[in-house]
Amino acid sequence: MNRRSFLSKGAQASMLSVLPAASLTASTHRTEPQKTEELQTVLPKKLKEGATVGLIAPGYALSAKALENAISNVKSMRFKPYHTSRIIGHHGYLSNTDKMRVEDIHEMFLDPEVDGIICARGGYGCTRILDQINYDYIAQNPKVLVGFSDITALANTIHEKTGLITFHGPVGTTLDNEYSRRNLSRIITKSTLELNISAEHYSRQTIQADDTFEQYVINPGVVTAKLIGGNLSLLSAMCGTEFDLDYTGKLVFIEDIDEDPYSVDRMFTQLLSAPTFKHAAGIVLGVFKGCNEPERMSFSIKEVILDRIKSLNVPSIYGYSIGHIDRNLTLPIGIQASLNTESFSITLKENAVRD
Repeated sequence: MNRRSFLSKGAQASMLSVLPAASLTASTHRTEPQKTEELQTVLPKKLKEGATVGLIAPGYALSAKALENAISNVKSMRFKPYHTSRIIGHHGYLSNTDKMRVEDIHEMFLDPEVDGIICARGGYGCTRILDQINYDYIAQNPKVLVGFSDITALANTIHEKTGLITFHGPVGTTLDNEYSRRNLSRIITKSTLELNISAEHYSRQTIQADDTFEQYVINPGVVTAKLIGGNLSLLSAMCGTEFDLDYTGKLVFIEDIDEDPYSVDRMFTQLLSAPTFKHAAGIVLGVFKGCNEPERMSFSIKEVILDRIKSLNVPSIYGYSIGHIDRNLTLPIGIQASLNTESFSITLKENAVRD
């Protein structure tokens, strides 16, 4: 994720190019890796109207105005926002020191008055603190945790270490539209089986204005598997570390913003070269907004994605409504879900929260 471009809301563009016949595809020869042992799934308690929601900034610094917006957005969901003074420590480009950001996470999980947690923003910084978090605190005090972008590292690691279902969804500063708020609310405030989460259908005008909003099936099919994933830059950064995800047999969702096609190519290639990504059961790609490059010779982002993903031969789609877009759907990390490429939708097969 090109954070500098994202923060400045850099220009979006598109271009068409022709992929050479001898495309660089992933090897179809695979050796099944040994699966890692998974913890028992832990459901957080659903949030009710009036619930106290802790706001944290485990990554980038947060301006006073951005914090005010996050507080207002949480209030609009009929929750009571709460934060500590650590959220505005302004330690360089980070919201606070590593130690203070870890302490804020700990306090929000340990405080019995806090019912759930929404990250106020993403940016960068979560990977710096993964090895400093006390995951026993979280396991003993399971709560709703919501965020995306840099929060990919925190949300997936918490699930891997504790079994807690976490939520890839809007951060406090992006909960500024009814669509995102409504779709977050129906997942974290209700225990609902067979909940269908359909992608938004983008109009011809939207696609003409920015062709990264084009929606298409990469490989058709239906698959049911455990949901994991998030931002491509973070998944790539975690690759090869002790916090790397095990993608074997998983339904993997991925998004990114403002990355050149070659950079997206490099990150997908890194995942494909790792032991488990090539053994995913299905792939759901979000809108890679701003990832086409008009200024110089390049493959289009669509050509890169088809080249890197199609050879996996598993049900896969591009253009699902997640990530760095205004209207952002929420997906639980860690529960069984079905992808139907024909209906361009995901159906949650298990409850994501408990009563």
